[in-house]
Order: sequence, then structure tokens, then C-alpha cells
Amino acid sequence: MENVLRPLIVIGGSVVLTLIIGWVTDLLLRKADERHGETPLWGLLRRGRVPYQLVLCSAMLRGSYDQAKLTREHSAAVGQTLTLVLIGATAWLVVSIAAAIVESTYARYARANHDAARVRRVRTQVTLIMRVVTAIVGVVAVAAMLLTFPAMRAAGASLLASAGILGIVAGVAAQSTLANMFAGLQIAFGDMVRLGDTVVVDGEWGTVEEITLTFLTVRTWDERRITMPVSYFTSKPFENWSRGTPQMTGIVYWHLDHSAPIEAMREKLRDILRECPAWDGRDYGLAVTDSTPNTLQVRALVTAKDADDVWTVRVTVRERMIGWLCQEHPYALPRVNTADATLPPGWPAPTASTDGNVPRPDPDGVVARRAHEPPRTGRG
Repeated sequence: MENVLRPLIVIGGSVVLTLIIGWVTDLLLRKADERHGETPLWGLLRRGRVPYQLVLCSAMLRGSYDQAKLTREHSAAVGQTLTLVLIGATAWLVVSIAAAIVESTYARYARANHDAARVRRVRTQVTLIMRVVTAIVGVVAVAAMLLTFPAMRAAGASLLASAGILGIVAGVAAQSTLANMFAGLQIAFGDMVRLGDTVVVDGEWGTVEEITLTFLTVRTWDERRITMPVSYFTSKPFENWSRGTPQMTGIVYWHLDHSAPIEAMREKLRDILRECPAWDGRDYGLAVTDSTPNTLQVRALVTAKDADDVWTVRVTVRERMIGWLCQEHPYALPRVNTADATLPPGWPAPTASTDGNVPRPDPDGVVARRAHEPPRTGRG
């Protein structure tokens, strides 16, 4: 009977005690969250209750398993397994606590600061910091697990002796990976590009959706994702439309006839912008910027608070202005000129011949004189 009750008491007691401690801790965190609603830290810490209970249970089982006197021939293997679980659960708990602290700090900063650019910069930094912390904790946990095996401890001296050579070889082999990692840290703390920024890379316009230590994802306007190494943004030029201020100026071009009513178009542009919610009211303008023998190039300048709104303003102005010209001033649209050319002074008006062709004017009478001359023969 003792051989049956002892394992049940040890294992069952560990599990029950873990559940009780976990429930009490969760209750205290819940009350702290209700009492201090200005910070989300206590509510975020509740996310770590699973690794917290796993750490408690594995620690109590690891310490009391020998008292259970169960499967003594496999006690070493069971103890090793419990140690590995304890190390993994501890790493999980540390990452959860770090994530709660980082997210709580960012949430308080975002509430207190109304500058969207600074908020995006801090979000980019805390995201990469969290990834670095997770990587470090994971590496330390794996190293601790390996050191629990006697064979690994015996090989530690030889590994340390060859660490310099292995470091050089690994650095050469992983040169591009290390370059991307350092580029990711440079982007995070150099404020070059942030989450939510509007950028143009390789002729593609989009929004930065994700930044990691090795790659960056840009979501284009048509919902495509462009993934590129972060080292691209530290080695090549790119456009960042959100750098400094998100306000933008858009351009709309028309190619019109020379008779286009420019003043009336300026007034119509003002009316169109007043009815467009995306226009921020800062500035607008319309001017003739170029001319060709057949058309005029008319340019309109419009402003908006960000890249999305400036696109909306541009397409609205272009569409409504063309519709207004078609209805009110159709003569202003481009057309092919088929009118007779104005002749120079002294040239007689051309007359049609019997075959329907219009002969070229001959003001000097050269063609007429040659018509009455006798034909020439020989070489003279």
C-alpha cells in the first residue's frame, strides 16, 4: 500500500499545490489589474500563467521525485527529463514576463505621446528588442539543457579551445546573415524606416508591415507582400514618404487644346477640392507647364495629410475635371487639326485641277514657263 500511496501523494500533491499557487497568483494579478487600470502590466502578466504553473510543477516534481521511490532503475532518466522541462518552462516564463513589460511600456508611451511618427519608431524598436531578448533566452536555455548531459560537459573544454577558429569560420559562412542582423539593429535605432511608414522600393509603393532582424515586409496597395533583406535599406537609396511629416503634395497632369479655359479650370479646381474630404486645405494651384504644336500641358498641385489621401485627391480631381471639360468646354480637349494652313503673303489661293488634286502654288511662274518651252534633246 505504501508503494502505491507514496507516488500518489508526491505526484498528486505537486500537481494540486501547483494549481492552488497558480490560482492564487492569478487572482492577485486580476485584482492588481482592476486596481491599477492605468497600466496593462498586470493583465499582460496573466498571459504567463501556463509557463508559471509548469515551472512550479516541474520544480516540485524534480525535488520530490526521489521520495516517491517510483521506477528506481529509470530515476536518472526521469530526473533528466524533469530538468529539461524545468529549463524550457523557465525560459518560456522569462520571455513572457519580458514581453509583458515591453508591451506595457509601449502602451503607456503610445497613450502619452500623440506624435504618430515617434510612436511608430518606438514600436519598431520594442519589436526588435523583444526578438533579440527571445533569441538570447532561447540560446541560453538550449545551452543549459545541453550542459545537463555529462558528455556535453566533457566536450566543453575542446569546444572552448576551438571557439576562436569556429567563430571565424562561422563569421565568414554567415556573413550575409550577420550583416542583415546588424542592419536590423541599425534600422531600429537609427530611425531610418519604421512600422507603418509609406515607402517606395524598386518602383513599388507600399507600407512597411513587418520588420525583423533579417528581413522586412512591405505591403503594396494591391495587397501584395514584398519581402526583402533589411540590408537593402542600409545600402541602397529608397523613398520614405512618412519621414518627418506624412503630409504630401500630389500632381495631376492634363494634355489639352490651346484654347483650353485656364482661368475657368482654376476656379473649377477650387470647387472640386472644397467638395473632396481628402483634401487637407493647405494649398492648391493650376498652371501651364509645357506646350507642343498640338497641345498644352496643364499641371494641378494638390495637398493631403498622407499618401493615401493624396492618391484619393489626385484621382478625384483628374476624373471630375475631365468630366467638366467634356460637358462645358469640349473644344478644350485634344484634337487633330484639319484646318487649311495660312499661306505666306503673295501666294495665290490654290485651285483644284480637273483630277481633283490641288496643285501647289507657283508664285514665280516657274512651272508655267516650263510648260511652254520646247522639250530638250541630247545633252545640251
